[in-house]
Amino acid sequence: MKERPEKDRQGEPQAESMRTFHSIYETAVLHKGGEAAVEANLPKLRSPDQLKQLTDDRYLSDISRRIFRAGLKHSMVDGKWPAFEEVFFGFDPYRVAMMSDEELEALTHEPRIIRHFGKIKAVRANAVWVLDVAREYSSFGSMVADWPVEHIVDLWVLMKKQGTQLGGQSASRFLRMVGKDGFLLTDDVVNVLKAEGIVDKLPTSKRDLQKVQEAFNQWHAESGRPMAEISRIISFTTNSDII
Repeated sequence: MKERPEKDRQGEPQAESMRTFHSIYETAVLHKGGEAAVEANLPKLRSPDQLKQLTDDRYLSDISRRIFRAGLKHSMVDGKWPAFEEVFFGFDPYRVAMMSDEELEALTHEPRIIRHFGKIKAVRANAVWVLDVAREYSSFGSMVADWPVEHIVDLWVLMKKQGTQLGGQSASRFLRMVGKDGFLLTDDVVNVLKAEGIVDKLPTSKRDLQKVQEAFNQWHAESGRPMAEISRIISFTTNSDII
């Protein structure tokens, strides 16, 4: 189960054209109309202690909500979430892990939820995974809280490998939902990474993800800011976000 990040990994040097974080921040301030506007729109994060205090049922709930949100309007999914909480027993991982195939099948006829059988089955599969992680780390939140942000892409890879339907950007967006520090590869962020010569397309390979990690590590070291703030500030530098 445990796949900790590689501590000694040596990455390739970043492109010489890569800007400093100070330069990126100045551009974001210009595009947003002032420093106050930038700072007011930064993501809120939980501390490691707060992440550990979140119970495993809350992690399973947010994992599942992220999966059901994929490809759908988030407000629509969120509006149905109280019903999901009810039919999945408050996302108690032990109870959900014991759900029978017949119970899951019955949920495909439940009008109050989204009746996507593949995603319904993923809830049970991820309940088993959450229990496995909790046995190893004492709780799912302990794994999330203790994972070093300087190797956050390794956590994405682990979640894709060991979880169910957590590929693509689902892992990173779930982590943002629960308040774990880390960057997002939104279209705006990827466009900036391409302009900086860090990648030439949406990074999906291990090699390209490591290049992005190294760039964010550098900006993190320069600025002392959480990586979630850095990625949001980077997104503010694109023309699509000028206000």
